[in-house]
Amino acid sequence: MTFAHWPDTVDDIIGGDQAVILATVTPARGVVLTPVTNFGARDRDGGTVTVNSSVGGWKKLQRIRREPKVALAFHTRDHGYSDRPEYVLVQGTASLSAPLGDYPETLGADWERFDGPRATGPFWNRWLRLYYTRVLIEVTVARMVVWPDLTCGEEPRVLGPALPSGPPEPHEPPGLGTAPRIDHAKASGRLADLPETLLGWTGADGFPMVIPVSVTGADQAGILLDPPPGILPGGGRRAGLTAHSFTKYVQGQHQRVHTGWLENGPEVRYAPHTELAYRTPPSRLVYRLGVGAAMRVAHRRARRAGHDILR
Repeated sequence: MTFAHWPDTVDDIIGGDQAVILATVTPARGVVLTPVTNFGARDRDGGTVTVNSSVGGWKKLQRIRREPKVALAFHTRDHGYSDRPEYVLVQGTASLSAPLGDYPETLGADWERFDGPRATGPFWNRWLRLYYTRVLIEVTVARMVVWPDLTCGEEPRVLGPALPSGPPEPHEPPGLGTAPRIDHAKASGRLADLPETLLGWTGADGFPMVIPVSVTGADQAGILLDPPPGILPGGGRRAGLTAHSFTKYVQGQHQRVHTGWLENGPEVRYAPHTELAYRTPPSRLVYRLGVGAAMRVAHRRARRAGHDILR
């Protein structure tokens, strides 16, 4: 596939959104949707869009190493620098850099534009060392799908190769069954309280698809979803569901990330199997203390699992 040359209207969104969703593919062909801070890093001539991960995000990096087909969903203008109305889905192949020990220094003013003023001094330099050590996720663009607005309710424009002509085949049910494995009624209410909810699955060509959905309730079999018309493939499949909110510079966050089973029949129903949730207050001091501690915990877990990328 050749990369898509994107117009100024799309570039304004890629260079201006504060937070985006990174979609990665699991070994079982499910999808994990992870919110990441955008720093506006892109190369239109080279056809690449770049985000990054802290070294503590080793599971995400491992998924990319196993399957480099990823997607980036530019799905909200909250706290960003663009007022464009479009929803932009970037699909492409990711490559990972070696860890960069002081990534903010390489970005210059763009770091503070998206992450706020840097903390400096002997204590903060030590405390935030792992937070500032980043792995670049450079996505060579294969295709961009651009919907006219953030609801994805109308026909999109495709930049690059056409979308697959047919839907992906349904998945075989997992060995442990398709039913919810957590309290999905509570999960439904918590998801519905957040302003941005997105659903992702693997398309017929192996690239993740990511669209916005609304949570409308729950029944005994799962969480009920209302997606944009005509996009979801029929049948059952592994899928990711994420809801989140954030403040300026992404210092106050509320994130809920699920993997589970999606069933598109007479109703669209999602049965969550796993849940990762956390919340940070919109305090710069608390955020810095929290991410410094979280990176240390994540790095220790990576070392125990044999995935210490700093070695």
